[in-house]
Amino acid sequence: MDNTSIPYAGSLDKAPVPRAVTQAKMDARAAASRSVSPSQKYSIADRLEEQAKTRPNANFLIYKGKKYSYTDVNTQANKYAKAFQARGLKEGDGCAMALENRPEFFFTWFGLTKLGVVVAFINTQVQGNVLEHAIVSTNSDVVIVGEECVERFLQTPSLANKKLWLVSDDEIIDKPALPAWIDTTFDADVASRSGESCTLARGATDGETPTLLIFTSGTTGLPKAAIYSHMRWLTSGDVMVETIDATPDDVFYCCLPLYHGAAATSVTSTALAAGASIVIRRKFSVSQFWHDIESHRITVCQYIGEICRYLLNYADANNHKPKDHSLRCMLGAGLTETSWHRWLEYFGPMDIYEGWGSTEANTNLINIDNYIGSVGRVPRWDRTNFRLVKFDTQTETHIKDENGHCILCQPGDIGEGLGMIINHPDFGGGRFEGYTSAEGTEQKIMRNVFAQGDAYWRSGDLLRYDDNGYFYFVDRIGDTYRWKSENVSSQEVAIALGDYEGAELINIYGIQVPENEGRAGMAAIVMQSGHEFDPVSFYAHTTQKVPNYAAPQFVRVSKAADITSTYKLRKVDLQKQGYDPVACGEPIYVRNDKLGCYELYSDSVLTALGFKPFVNA
Repeated sequence: MDNTSIPYAGSLDKAPVPRAVTQAKMDARAAASRSVSPSQKYSIADRLEEQAKTRPNANFLIYKGKKYSYTDVNTQANKYAKAFQARGLKEGDGCAMALENRPEFFFTWFGLTKLGVVVAFINTQVQGNVLEHAIVSTNSDVVIVGEECVERFLQTPSLANKKLWLVSDDEIIDKPALPAWIDTTFDADVASRSGESCTLARGATDGETPTLLIFTSGTTGLPKAAIYSHMRWLTSGDVMVETIDATPDDVFYCCLPLYHGAAATSVTSTALAAGASIVIRRKFSVSQFWHDIESHRITVCQYIGEICRYLLNYADANNHKPKDHSLRCMLGAGLTETSWHRWLEYFGPMDIYEGWGSTEANTNLINIDNYIGSVGRVPRWDRTNFRLVKFDTQTETHIKDENGHCILCQPGDIGEGLGMIINHPDFGGGRFEGYTSAEGTEQKIMRNVFAQGDAYWRSGDLLRYDDNGYFYFVDRIGDTYRWKSENVSSQEVAIALGDYEGAELINIYGIQVPENEGRAGMAAIVMQSGHEFDPVSFYAHTTQKVPNYAAPQFVRVSKAADITSTYKLRKVDLQKQGYDPVACGEPIYVRNDKLGCYELYSDSVLTALGFKPFVNA
């Protein structure tokens, strides 16, 4: 068995699409990506204003039964823009905003954009030093704060020197008294303004001008603010309109947080480009998902793999598997092959556009063939800036040739995904716009990769591809570990074990074990309500699904997952805690191959199995 890969359970049930067919779709996407040029005087605000003229009475936003037409949204954005302008904000300034998913998020965002202000989206779940870092790193002296988020600012008094303008939340009944450094007059200021169009100064704004700062997920360390130009945001929507054949009749579902790239770019830019509608849900709800789909006749939904797992588990537990619905396509990342099969079985046929990329990426992959399990395809290497280069997961270094250059992967090889950085004056494809931190930007660039003077963006992700050019995500660099002289992918183990009966989710990571080389696998398991972890059945499950060396040596039964607000699993703190019973504070089990089960942790069990007490490195 190839020790670089653990096979998924199940198999593909579709034949590969002819390469020429896939390439024709990719060429159409490439043409759409040139819709806005770097020097073109065209912004997000221009597109909103165009749609308000073209489709004035069409629904743009739908929230809790209330509908806002394109004219309504544009009118509100004008009022917000005039209030911002009167308070001194102008083109080129930076302004942060922290609001949950509701119409005022869009009014604030588009109002700032009408002035040419660079808008920083702030995670509504953070406070303290993380919140302070976000505001400072985006150079924002003004923060627009939703009333639902104000408590987090009150708990971060170091931000009292900033201008904090409050946007009230009608859904809050008991409204606390606020200190004087929170400006509560902004709503009245907006209400006093006219919503008619006017000339707002954004004369220097063109396609390559920064418009958004969107933070990375922050699974390790403090998040970094990635820069989005008007061109990149707008063309991403134009490309997806071409990809999914979006029309004004489509209804998009926005249930992921708008401060993150998936909702703020993929959903919003595509819907705006198509002249379609967006149904907003403040927070994702497993129990209300299909109710929303059916009641609003939603056709397009953005997903993260974890929410698909929650929905499948909910469907199982409640025997609720609706197939008579309007959902025709899904866009997202992280849907495993097993979950993909189950999704189509439970909920009926639909297009699923699984992809690979990141907030700051200058390249991406997307599965436009519905080829189950794949994150995308490269039919022809001469028409993409994406490259996959060999990477040694043991030393965590790139494998080089005799000239010191990287080596391209062949089918089956595991390597790191890179994107060639292209800076062309006439189009934006391949540009790496980087972060607000120059140091952070430079850390993501590799130079002299294949030739002297070239430059590539580093993804930090490991992938592989098959003979038909279909790609598969393997792991993040650092999440692949080595145990008993074998390479183990935490992602692939988690996928293989993910269908353990009663498990809500399984997070796999490598931990250091005293007097052992490499890292041992550990699983943090969260069980569904009404299910208990069974150390015997889980052992049997591991023997059926993965090689012995890849089976978790330790299991931690957790009450809740350590997960970001955008449903990405964190591992850093879990790795630090290891199998230390004091640090974990939760039940720990140790694998016993002789007994064919996992034994509840004790010093005697640990010693009998040849392990030493955990030492935090």
